Formats: sequence, structure tokens, C-alpha cells
Amino acid sequence: MKSNKRKWLAGPYAVWAAGFIIIPLILVLYYALTNEDGSATLANFSYVLTKENMKALGLSLWLSLVSTAICLLLAYPLAMILASRNVNQTSFIVLIFILPMWMNFLLRTLAWQTLLEKNGVINSILSFFHLPGIAIINTPAAIILGMVYNFLPFMVLPLYNVLIKIDKDVINAARDLGANGVQTFCKVTLPLSTPGIVSGITMVFIPALTTFVISDLLGGSKILLVGNVIEQEFKQTNNWNAGSALSTILMIFIILSMVITNKYDKDGEGTAF
Repeated sequence: MKSNKRKWLAGPYAVWAAGFIIIPLILVLYYALTNEDGSATLANFSYVLTKENMKALGLSLWLSLVSTAICLLLAYPLAMILASRNVNQTSFIVLIFILPMWMNFLLRTLAWQTLLEKNGVINSILSFFHLPGIAIINTPAAIILGMVYNFLPFMVLPLYNVLIKIDKDVINAARDLGANGVQTFCKVTLPLSTPGIVSGITMVFIPALTTFVISDLLGGSKILLVGNVIEQEFKQTNNWNAGSALSTILMIFIILSMVITNKYDKDGEGTAF
């Protein structure tokens, strides 16, 4: 009886999921598989294969992979440092680290635009010290910088969550058996932190792949990612069918990422913050 009552508590979430997740996904699939007359067709997916769209998709995948790799390289040492601190120190450091996330995503990206533009803050400081300026705005490097800045916490937190759970006695046992620091890391710490690595990669790669705000503000009109193309199809050309087809392709990548995450993090160790 109590079990049935608890199931009813999930009712509001079921309504929310149906209204804001399931129904929108069904609509996207409907528009992707139909033409303007509502007839079933696969012609919309041929639009995905055009040279411009394949270039945007390929660039999106490349920049997302590079950004994810950089986030992993930066986040792992930081997560290890946080995991080695005591509880009070760690709580304060984590709070300071995630504090920028409390600010609006758009404002954070606009701040980087102000910093990086030709007459921005960074170039003004360099000019004051008679140093050469940097021309990074409206380049792939600026987009990668924006992705790393905005999504780095999504890599740190899963890694920290897994590393903090590793029994210190296991590491001490490896050292007592003669393993040095590198061997202990490669054979003990790294394998045990795999769920956090996979979860972190997924949580960074997916938003990096689908973003359009970062590329719009830091890449300008010179660099179009697949997210920008989808936005244009819905808001400018009003071609919902083509936009939905592109969105469906992105959903395939997202589903594959979720499958991989579920395979290597079955217990949700890397996502339970």
C-alpha cells in the first residue's frame, strides 16, 4: 500500500516529463519525418548531407572533442587536489569554483566577448604595457575557450565525486606492495575513477556539441556550428522540417553518449553529486 502511494508521488514529474521532454521529442521526430504538407518523407535528412551542414557538424564535433579533452586534462588534477583536502577546505574550494555557475550562462559568455574583442579589456591592458595584442575573437580558439570556461565544472564535479569515494586503504596497500606514484595512479586510481571520467566527458561533450550561444558570441558570423544552423532553420528560414532533421542527428549522438555512460557508470557514481 505504501509502495503505491510512493508511486503517486512521481506523478508531477511524470506530467512534467511528458509535457516538456516526451512531447517535444515526438514533435521533432514528426517534423523530421514529414514535409511541409505533412506527408511522410526522408528527404529532410538529405539536407543534412549538404556540404555546408556537414562542415558545420564536423566542426562542431571537432571543437566539442577538443574542448572535452582540455576539460579532462584540467579537471582531473584539480579533482585529485580537492579529494585530498579535508572536508572543510574542500567545501570552500568547491563553492568558490562553482560560484561563477550561479551567474547567467549568457552573461558569462558576454563577459568573455568583452575581454577578448579587439578593443577589449585584455588588449587594452596589453597595449598599456606596450605589448602586442591578441586576435582571438571570432576564431575557433575563442569558441574552445568559451566552452572550457563554461563546462569545466561539469567535468570536475563527477571526477571529484568518484575520487572522494576511493578507499585510501586501497591506495596505501598498492604503495605497501611496492607500487610507485605513477603505477598506483595507472593501476588503481585511474581505473576506479572511470565512471567519473565517462560521466564528465558526457556532461561536457553533449552541451558543447549542441551549443549555439558560445559560437554566436565568440565566433561571430564567421564560424557556424550545427547549433547555429538549427537555430537559423527555426528562427530565420522557418524551415522546421530541416531543423528537426538536424536536431534528430544530434539526438543520435546524445543517445550514444548516454548508452556509453550507462555501460561504464551503471551505479551512477559519477553523476550523484
